Amino acid sequence: MITTIIVFIIVFGILVIFHEFGHYITAKRSGILVREFSVGMGPKVFYYRKNSTTFTLRLLPLGGYVRMAGEADDGEDELKPGTPVTLQLNDSGVVTSINTSNKHSLFQGIPLTITDTNLDDNLYVKGYENGDESQVKSYPVDHDATIIEKDGTELQIAPRDVQFQSASLPNRMLTNVAGVFNNLLLAILVYTILGFVQGGVASNTNKVNVMPTDSVARTAGVKSGDRIVEVDGHKTTDWQDLTVQIRSKADKQISVKVQRDGQDKVLTMKPKAQTSGGQKTGFIGITQTMDTSFKAKILSGFTTTWTVAKQLFGALWSMVSGHFSLNNLGGPVAIFATTSQAAKMGLSGVLNFLAFLSLNLAIINLIPIPGLDGGKLILNILEAIRRKPVSQTTETVITLIGFAFLMLLMILVTWNDIERYFLH
Repeated sequence: MITTIIVFIIVFGILVIFHEFGHYITAKRSGILVREFSVGMGPKVFYYRKNSTTFTLRLLPLGGYVRMAGEADDGEDELKPGTPVTLQLNDSGVVTSINTSNKHSLFQGIPLTITDTNLDDNLYVKGYENGDESQVKSYPVDHDATIIEKDGTELQIAPRDVQFQSASLPNRMLTNVAGVFNNLLLAILVYTILGFVQGGVASNTNKVNVMPTDSVARTAGVKSGDRIVEVDGHKTTDWQDLTVQIRSKADKQISVKVQRDGQDKVLTMKPKAQTSGGQKTGFIGITQTMDTSFKAKILSGFTTTWTVAKQLFGALWSMVSGHFSLNNLGGPVAIFATTSQAAKMGLSGVLNFLAFLSLNLAIINLIPIPGLDGGKLILNILEAIRRKPVSQTTETVITLIGFAFLMLLMILVTWNDIERYFLH
């Protein structure tokens, strides 16, 4: 269990860091202020500020985010009238930090009760100093001033010129898809490493190796090097075709056409049933053949990524074309359960799992659902067509609707996963 938890945290951490780093580096290059780069969710454990960005580690190792200035989900604390703050000034009397937390010991400053602020354009704060309501005092705010939030996290303020909407449309589009690109890059990199760790690459063909034990195929007469070209009359041109047919025939008698030395042979067998994630699938004890050439290993990142991506797109298409089932989705519970299986397979299992999850994350994020990168990209395309951006209010509402949908889906998927993995 401890090993599974450690692997789970490491895998999730790598996925989040790679994904969010894509947004972070592209935003920085586009002149967009990244106010916070968070690994994890929930209460902060600690934070560190560098180059205008606050890097935080949060308690729950599930996901992460970047807060870009001016985005609908930036979540900047609004300094409403009546808010008590403490101001830190430089020698010129310009505000360099605004403390909204209850930690007054962070610095010695001027107590102020806010009456009015503008941290976007004119950069000022106004209020009653030391509780004296006989006069309103106004202080200019430095462009790079910070604001200390309620939980003590120090972030840079977000003037208009460094906000997300101030960047050009192409730069905003690139920033929105940069996380997806980084996850794709990570999958290619890890699959390449996996090719060398395994000593070869599984060939996506119908040519098979037979397992030495517990093999229905071996008992039926299949030999390593044979090609299984048909299963119950269905042609199988590659490994994916073959596995789809076998998995759907658990405990059913099937006929298999085998090609060996240019000759065809028809064999009969009954795939054994195995249960994974609450679903019963068939297996006959065969594995893919391996290409051990250097060329195959060095290209394995691209070839394997392409093969797995086609499978994932096929699964998505199957879901939207009328075969939707919560069993085809997996949340944190399913990922944790799968992490346990991957950890038992050693380094190669963990690497394969990491690459698969990274590619999953890239493809899922491209779905045009508000709140995901694909949804943001749709808003960018809509802006290009309309030649004006969607209003901040509309974008916020759309984002909240998308977030609510994703949360509802996550709850349903999580409960379904609990039933699949722990209640059966």
